[in-house]
Amino acid sequence: MKIALVDEMKKIDKTAINEYGILELLLMENAGKETCKALDGLLHGLSGRTICVLAGTGNNGGDAFAAARHIANKGARTKIFMVGNPSHLTISAAKNRDIDVHMGIEVHLLDSEREWEKLQIVLRFADGVVDGVLGTGFKGMLRPDTARLIQLVNEAGKRVVSIDIPSGVEADTGAAVAGAVRASTTITLGLPKVGHFLCPGAACTGELLVDDIGIPSVLLDNEDIQQALLDRDTVVSVLLQRAIDVHKGNCGRILVVAGSRGMTGAAALSSNAVLRSGAGIVTLAVPEGIHDILEMKLTEVMTRPLPQIEPGILAQAALPELLELAESYDFVLLGPGMGRHPDTMELVRQFAVNTEKPLLLDADAIYAYRGQKERLKQCRQVPILTPHVGEMAALLGITVPELRQSLLEITRQAARECNAVFVVKSECTIVVYPDGTAFMNPIGNAGMATAGCGDVLAGTVAGLVNQVVAGLAPLAGVYLHSMAGDIAAEKYGDGLIASDITKEIPEARIRLMRGRKE
Repeated sequence: MKIALVDEMKKIDKTAINEYGILELLLMENAGKETCKALDGLLHGLSGRTICVLAGTGNNGGDAFAAARHIANKGARTKIFMVGNPSHLTISAAKNRDIDVHMGIEVHLLDSEREWEKLQIVLRFADGVVDGVLGTGFKGMLRPDTARLIQLVNEAGKRVVSIDIPSGVEADTGAAVAGAVRASTTITLGLPKVGHFLCPGAACTGELLVDDIGIPSVLLDNEDIQQALLDRDTVVSVLLQRAIDVHKGNCGRILVVAGSRGMTGAAALSSNAVLRSGAGIVTLAVPEGIHDILEMKLTEVMTRPLPQIEPGILAQAALPELLELAESYDFVLLGPGMGRHPDTMELVRQFAVNTEKPLLLDADAIYAYRGQKERLKQCRQVPILTPHVGEMAALLGITVPELRQSLLEITRQAARECNAVFVVKSECTIVVYPDGTAFMNPIGNAGMATAGCGDVLAGTVAGLVNQVVAGLAPLAGVYLHSMAGDIAAEKYGDGLIASDITKEIPEARIRLMRGRKE
């Protein structure tokens, strides 16, 4: 499923209306009906309920007016409160308001303290609220009346269905004002929006429902839209089935360069994840001072000691041996727990520019390019980078809040400028390719916010490079890792640890392949 930016969705709406001849009133009618359906499901029935419908002056408000009629027809006591100047109502919104008035549904304009008092009383006794105040066009700050309205809704603590996006959330970025609506459910129209998946917008969205409201599917599948939801069907379609005559050399020969004194766990976690993802052969190259520790930690993973500049710290002098070693492997994962000694950092940069092998740079290997990201373009193949938002911000020389303000677009620009694939880890991990194509991962859980989880992700992506359609290991790896995390959460909840995720990777893959057979 595609994910739309605001201008892209506006263009789709205009095309549906102007070129396909679909009346705007019909789209609004469908939106209202689906909003009513979402509220009905949230409250387990509407008959006899008291519902407060909040409407602005745009088409989002028109959707709310249309919803109010369907809600009233379900037997609910329905009261509408409108904020804004009635003369600013769109033509379609005004028609739906007039229908509500003719039906005898109360419509209150919040233009006096008496009306605000009525709203507070209705909210106190309401079973549910429909939020149709602001739509996807919102940016910046709330007007005083709108801010007051949203504050009252949030303080009431009622179950809320937001239309398209919670009021106060920016649809293109997920940025949100402090007083944005905290919805229980959001029914989004046509296509989901970026702001539904990135915090703080994601935290305001609640359960996300998507309805096409009658827009032709050919418009919603427009190839010019470069954002898509990373879903099960996509991942299943890129996973390759093993041939009957397969052997370990066909499944991926992966070299992992990782670890330092005090960080042997990162090396072990990433290496084991490579194997659990289905790779056939894995060798872990480590500083010679910690080699014996990893020999004891690992069974199926082979190990290789490399020269060190001090105990447990890789030396730049290891470069010739490492380049020669890499020649026997299909792919190299570089970085987990390597440490940030200047000699090690130069080793990373020199290896990346001199090897012919495709690379995944994680953790400290990303840090090696801090302040010199342009050197990533020197890699002989397009590298994969797997930073969390802090590492991404540091790489780009900006703060995390600055990155958060436009995470997708900033990452898209970086992928183009660095000629790299970025897998940015956050509440919704995003995968962005140099051509601007982006995927957003909707699964995973808060229990995965634990040390070592990123090492497991890096290993999962690396382990899949020979087992998926070329170039799509980041997609399969991100989804499989999150699915394994969800399976682990079923057993351990917020107490899961990174190795629990590793253990569940095979089960996640079994479930995915079972889906293919079905």
